[in-house]
Amino acid sequence: MKYAVVTGTSKGLGASIARLLMEASVNVIGLARGENQALENADLPGSYQHYQVDLANIEQTEKTFLDIIAFLKEHPIESLQLVQNAALVSPIEQVGKQSAEELTSHVHVNLLAPMVITNLWLDAWRDRDIPLVLVNITSGAANRSVYGWNAYGSTKAGLDRYTDTVALEQEKLETNNKIFLFDPSIMDTDMQGEIRSADPSQFVDVEQFKNYKTEDKLRDTDVVAKVLVDRLLDEQAIKNGDYYSVKDIL
Repeated sequence: MKYAVVTGTSKGLGASIARLLMEASVNVIGLARGENQALENADLPGSYQHYQVDLANIEQTEKTFLDIIAFLKEHPIESLQLVQNAALVSPIEQVGKQSAEELTSHVHVNLLAPMVITNLWLDAWRDRDIPLVLVNITSGAANRSVYGWNAYGSTKAGLDRYTDTVALEQEKLETNNKIFLFDPSIMDTDMQGEIRSADPSQFVDVEQFKNYKTEDKLRDTDVVAKVLVDRLLDEQAIKNGDYYSVKDIL
């Protein structure tokens, strides 16, 4: 059986990725703070199983993934993929005006949770003859400094370096596991709405992001998800350590 574990499936890109994988007969295990009844009730070739978790809570995240791993080990697996999509953009604010609580949650969700999950994942399947495919969702903000996005850009840059290093290690270990980055660019999501609601004193580029919406420059999440899912369904074409962007296709 084919399985994919996807974080952040309650809405947006994560929900689109999960549904398209299910349409392709992949059984999806989704994680999010909120449920997605549309996915749970969908009559599609692939199944959907939901785990409710707050990725800012690392202890809860670790326990949840140990439960998922235990569940998967009871089933025959033909293909196993992990899509780490969940992320926070807040706090959108200049340094000096952020709370430690906000920063802690941000770093946990965007960087620490993916590191903990990847560590558990690679250890869990070390002795199984299952080539793993892992993808981390990145952002152009990882490569440029944006006023007010000091936390977001920093965690995405950290995720990029972490992904590159894991890819290097897997290559040296000759595991046949593959990990790569996917950049979805700008999409019409709740995160974009959150960005547009920021005060100019917090985020000086807010008018530019408002224009993305009014000028219809935000891609639909289904369109973006299809680019990624098409690649995931062709595992032979995936290159370990690759940086794959929606802009390469659309």
